[in-house]
Amino acid sequence: MKDYSEKRDFQRMQVNSEIEITDSKGQTFVGTCRDLSAAGMQLYVGQAVAVGEELQTVLRPTGDQFPPLETVCEVVRCEPEGDGFLLGANISEVTR
Repeated sequence: MKDYSEKRDFQRMQVNSEIEITDSKGQTFVGTCRDLSAAGMQLYVGQAVAVGEELQTVLRPTGDQFPPLETVCEVVRCEPEGDGFLLGANISEVTR
């Protein structure tokens, strides 16, 4: 049974790694992946992204042991935070 403080289906893993993001218009920019789970991720970016926007992401590992994690995800939340925006995204497909 899940602890009351964690009601999610999948545990989150704190990442805080640079992530490459490409939007539906083909524009690529860099953000920070703050946490990752099997179903989604939390991203910190410098520009607002519309809820419903489909993004392609590439999260590169720090070493050569693992290949990059490439996903297609949908933005479900975009909130201002500091000088940027915090995105909540649902992963719809892992492409690599």
